[in-house]
Amino acid sequence: MTLPQEPPLDLLVHRMTWEADEVLSVELTHPEGKPLPAWEPGAHLDLHAGGQIRQYSLCGDPADTGRYRIAVLNEPSSRGGSRHVHTVLRPGATVTVKGPRNHFALAEAPRYVFLAGGIGITPILAQVREAAARGAGWTLWHGGRTARSMAFGAELTRLADACPAGTVHFRPQDRYGHLDLPAALDGLTPGDGALVYCCGPEPLLAAVEEACAARGLGGQLRLERFAAAPVAAPPGGESGFEVECARSGVTVTVGPDEAVVDALERSGVQVETSCRDGICGTCETRVLGGVPDHRDMLLSTEEQTAGRTMMVCVSRCASDRLVLDL
Repeated sequence: MTLPQEPPLDLLVHRMTWEADEVLSVELTHPEGKPLPAWEPGAHLDLHAGGQIRQYSLCGDPADTGRYRIAVLNEPSSRGGSRHVHTVLRPGATVTVKGPRNHFALAEAPRYVFLAGGIGITPILAQVREAAARGAGWTLWHGGRTARSMAFGAELTRLADACPAGTVHFRPQDRYGHLDLPAALDGLTPGDGALVYCCGPEPLLAAVEEACAARGLGGQLRLERFAAAPVAAPPGGESGFEVECARSGVTVTVGPDEAVVDALERSGVQVETSCRDGICGTCETRVLGGVPDHRDMLLSTEEQTAGRTMMVCVSRCASDRLVLDL
């Protein structure tokens, strides 16, 4: 995984389009017409909106270097990012973005099963397009509350019509109920090389994890979360530990109920953060010594075992001391 190093960009809001009920797509271009940094399916941008930094998946075409496209669901219960996009942001405005950054890359496979719930279609859309371009077999199961709430239906239908190896199943909940996971996973067997990609609300992700585990497909599942899944505290509760910042020469004590990033900031060491839930990767920090206790939802099992980086917003320490490249 690459540590975030990208400088921010100020981009122009070129176009905004209603893609479904309460879903607006936003096209961003460089104000001087310059090409934008390259990205691959599964990548997201950090968007500065309404005093918040929020992550939105890129759902356009990576081959189009002149524009980025994101899609934003209007969520009244959000902390303000989506509301700002829907009520304040307009074509002609300038917004600051950082990225792209990718924690949900599409690995090579002969066959894919894509599962999308609601606005979770945004990273999946670009992945479906890439799977079709690779000539792989693919099936998409797209669920949502109603047909009117499900974005990019026409675009997905055109993709499937142009790709003999692709199939789309639209499953609005008011007609079909929850996604039929046994049907979606039918025909997949452990070790057959097929991969399952899923993005959506936590109940869907948990159900897909359970269904794949029951079929021995856990190693073939790739997930992207909107929010962090609950993480149980270790037996006996949390304990404090020390963190040494190798470059700044600062050593801090992290309390049992304190996040590493909060302890660092309290001691004057600033780390860029966004979600503070371990789901965006903004605060990923290189580990030079000690054993991290990973609590994030991004690093793979192999990356967590290697312990080379950690998300300091949620992860803690499994040894007495951590040494970080800060």
